[in-house]
Amino acid sequence: MTDSSSANVVETRNVWKIFGDRADEALEAVRQDNLSKDEVLERFDAVVGVRDVSISAGAGEIFCIMGLSGSGKSTLVRHINRLIEPTAGEILVNGVNVGMLKPEELLAMRAESIGMVFQNMALLPHRTVRDNIAFALELRNVDIFTRNNVADKVIELVSLKGYGDRYPSELSGGMQQRVGLARALAADPDILLMDEPFSALDPLIRRGLQDEFLELSASMKKTTLFITHDLDEAIRMGSRIAIMKDGEIVQTGTPEEIVTKPADDYVADFVAGISKLRLVYAHTVMIHIEEFESTGSKLPAIEECPRAHPEDDLDKLIGLAVNQENPVIIMDDSMPVGVVTKDALLRGIQGET
Repeated sequence: MTDSSSANVVETRNVWKIFGDRADEALEAVRQDNLSKDEVLERFDAVVGVRDVSISAGAGEIFCIMGLSGSGKSTLVRHINRLIEPTAGEILVNGVNVGMLKPEELLAMRAESIGMVFQNMALLPHRTVRDNIAFALELRNVDIFTRNNVADKVIELVSLKGYGDRYPSELSGGMQQRVGLARALAADPDILLMDEPFSALDPLIRRGLQDEFLELSASMKKTTLFITHDLDEAIRMGSRIAIMKDGEIVQTGTPEEIVTKPADDYVADFVAGISKLRLVYAHTVMIHIEEFESTGSKLPAIEECPRAHPEDDLDKLIGLAVNQENPVIIMDDSMPVGVVTKDALLRGIQGET
């Protein structure tokens, strides 16, 4: 049941979810005739929630699943801890096939390995912040001293020090969201499933919580599947993004790949208004030294040119290129590897790489 060779913490393999009494019959027809979502609904009175989806997330990665309402993103993430059973396909967590777990093994995995954070925190109103956070540990029969000690540490971690004895009704929306995150972290899971956790918050509070979570993620190295309908949020949070439409993955890639190389018109429409200044890097827009010199262009003396690293973004390159006649030289390990001319920089800003 365990695949020790797998480097992925979370993996789905060709997962399908079709809702309806004739789900199996509909699945066979979809596979055979490549029916659309609308055709499945018309012929079988069934709804395709997830369609042949394969994704993977490595240790410590924030993997964003982005899509509009009805795209299947929330349905997909609920397969990870088997809140939803797939019609077909496999889900692996730390190399273990979740579908093969016995009830007691599944409960243990949910309690110890996976934490969930939702848009609606469903905090227990009659319990204090501390008791809400420690609730999962209480269910595991952890003694009161230990669980309160863990809760207090996590309270400080999410910037709620001094609020342990307050009740949810005494907290703002952003603070309640912190309690929900703290509750998930208290069990020290390997994996966090976050389903639009910040979407109901005001923009400034939302951005602040995004920043705090990114800092927490960097220090705690939790593997996170982060669900959002907001591409700006997905780009800001994710090391990789999967874009869903009608239950399918349309494109998976880094934020830079999604923005500069959209897979189709659907993705292109999403990224049309996204600023590329902090998403596109020097290694993408630069002209390699050999290619630059093969055109007959003469490379200026390096000491007379502004210099940058391959991982520097367009925003920094623009700052270096202002009031400069010479191109920006891209250096890696003290060696020139590429050139960014004004033309190449402008093409990068326009999304042509």
